[in-house]
Amino acid sequence: MSEIIYIKNMVCPRCISAVSNILKQLEISYASIKLGEVKLLSTLNTNTKKELSEALQNSGFNLIDDRKSQLIEQMKTLVVNKIHISSSELNIKWADYVSDNIHLDYKYLSSLFSSVESITFEQYIINQKIEHIKELLVYDELTLSEIAFKMNYSSVAYLSNQFKKVTGMTPSQFKKAIDKNRKFLDEI
Repeated sequence: MSEIIYIKNMVCPRCISAVSNILKQLEISYASIKLGEVKLLSTLNTNTKKELSEALQNSGFNLIDDRKSQLIEQMKTLVVNKIHISSSELNIKWADYVSDNIHLDYKYLSSLFSSVESITFEQYIINQKIEHIKELLVYDELTLSEIAFKMNYSSVAYLSNQFKKVTGMTPSQFKKAIDKNRKFLDEI
C-alpha cells in the first residue's frame, strides 16, 4: 500500500534531488517526488519513518505530520512553483488557482495560512514575487518593464511601489546595492 509524505522546506529542484538521495540512502522506494511531497511505494514503519525524519532534518527538511501544516506547505509549494519555477504566465487568480489545486475553499485555506504563519497568504505571494524580482534584477537580462510584464504587474510604477514597500528601496537602488539582500525561499 502506498503512502504520501509531506516535507517542509522543499523549495527548488535541488531540494528534490537532495530528498531523492536521502530516500535512496535509506533504501526507501518511491513512485514520485515533487516539491513538498513524496509518493512512497509502501507505508513506512515507525523506525524507518524516524530514520527518514532525522536524515531530512540533517539536510534542512522536516516531515510534516499534521493536516494543517500539510495544507500550508501545499499552498507554499504552489506559489513557489508558479513564481520561481514555472515558465507559464502569472496572470492567474490566486484564490482560484490554490482552491482548484488543493480542492478546498480558499477562504478556509487563507484563514488557516494567516493563523499559522502570522502573515496573510497574499503577503506571502507578494514576498515570493519580490524575491523573484530581486533575482531577475541581479541577472540584469530584462528591463524593469519586461520584469513587470513577466510578473503580472499592471505597471512599472506599481511594481516599484510594492518593491519599495517590501524592501525599503526602489528596484534601481537595489540594483546599485552591493549587498543584494536576497533570502532563501524557505525563509520567506
